[in-house]
Amino acid sequence: MDDNTNESLEQMNEPEKAAELVTGSLAQFEEFDDSTQVSGNSNEKLHFLKDLPMNIYIELGRTQMRIKDILELERGYVIELDKLASEPVDVFVNNKKIAEGEVVVIDKHFGIRITSLVDPVNRIKDIN
Repeated sequence: MDDNTNESLEQMNEPEKAAELVTGSLAQFEEFDDSTQVSGNSNEKLHFLKDLPMNIYIELGRTQMRIKDILELERGYVIELDKLASEPVDVFVNNKKIAEGEVVVIDKHFGIRITSLVDPVNRIKDIN
C-alpha cells in the first residue's frame, strides 16, 4: 500500500474525521393528519375496499372448562354456555362486534337475522 492509502485508512478510524467524510440529509415528508382529505365523497374514498374479504363469526356464548374436562369430551357431550336460548348472539367482523342477531334455520342451514347494529360511531372508534 502507498502512503496515501494508509493515511486514508487512518482518517476513517478517527470518528471526527469519518463524520466529516459522511455527508447527507434526512428525508423530508409532508405532515399527515386527520385533516388530510382525498377529493370526492366518502363512497368514492372507500370504493376500493368494497371487494376486500372479511372474516365474520357468530358467538353463541362462552364457558370455561378445566383441561381435565376437555380431555374427557366425547360424542354426545353437551357444553353449557353462558347465554340463554332467547338471548341475541353477537356478530363479529375481524374481531370487532358489529351487530346482534337471532339464529334462524334456512333450508337445513343456520343463519343469523340481524336485530340490532352497533352504533357506527362506536364501530369506527373501536378501529382506532
